Amino acid sequence: MTPLSSKTGSTVADSANSGIALRLSINGNNAGRDMKIFATAMLVVMAIIYFASKSYEHVHPALGFVRAFAEAAMVGGLADWFAVTALFRHPMGIPIPHTAIIPRNKDRIGDTLANFLKDNFLVSKIVAQRMHGVDMAGAVGRFLKSPSGGQGRMRMGASRLLSDVIGSLDKDRLGKMFKSSVKVQAKKLDLATPLGQILDAVMAENRHGPLINSSIKWAYRSLDANENIIRTMVTERANAVLRWTGLDDRIANEVIDGLYKLLADMVADPAHPLRAKTEETLVQLADELKHDPDLRQRIEEWKLEMIENPAIANWIDGMWEHGREA
Repeated sequence: MTPLSSKTGSTVADSANSGIALRLSINGNNAGRDMKIFATAMLVVMAIIYFASKSYEHVHPALGFVRAFAEAAMVGGLADWFAVTALFRHPMGIPIPHTAIIPRNKDRIGDTLANFLKDNFLVSKIVAQRMHGVDMAGAVGRFLKSPSGGQGRMRMGASRLLSDVIGSLDKDRLGKMFKSSVKVQAKKLDLATPLGQILDAVMAENRHGPLINSSIKWAYRSLDANENIIRTMVTERANAVLRWTGLDDRIANEVIDGLYKLLADMVADPAHPLRAKTEETLVQLADELKHDPDLRQRIEEWKLEMIENPAIANWIDGMWEHGREA
């Protein structure tokens, strides 16, 4: 092959690699965007279910369980999103205290890690143990003997070196430091105020409208798929006379038809009373999250309970293990 053809082949290969990398990047961005949209939609769905079930809780006692489920899912989703976001930046660009933890404390974190490495890794005994048996001259000679693909070998070597460095650290001690730091910062976090500010921003920019419509349509499809469950619930709670006369089926039909009509009216009419009531309740909730001492205290107590929950501890453990293995 001539030098020109070799150069052309290399250019084509580089272009192909660049194209593959670009496609992978685009696919990754699309997947991330889709997951964000899905997560946001689910949060709004839970909010709609919560306010709808709360407004109609007097209709049937079972709606109380639905309201409790939606409330737990809604608050849990917001708390998880905010806790993770607060580690790396100010949520929605709002300079809330005790957020953007890592950027604000990068110098202190760097100093802590440097001291940890100096005291636990860069010790003569450990360095001598790691260097024992390393044939540096032979490794350099072999590398120089086969220069092609040298960059790949350098990357592999750096990867192995990093793996050895991490492997030499006291994993238990470093893990305890990480978990303790996460818990301490989470306990300092004022959760109610940013939740109120986020809700204010969503309502002010009218972002809730399209999501409410999509959520109502999703609820319509869910109702259609679960008619039998509603009929069973009505039958189980009806007395023997109603079942004997067949009125339980009629009541179930009335309940289902009423729910269908309610959802259809909410989609067709932007000024529907239930939609207006939902928006009014959201505005009131945003204000109470920022100023109501009782609600703020309940959220603070809930936050502390969640921090001490074994499931949260397992989640932090998993996050640490995943980061260490990566």
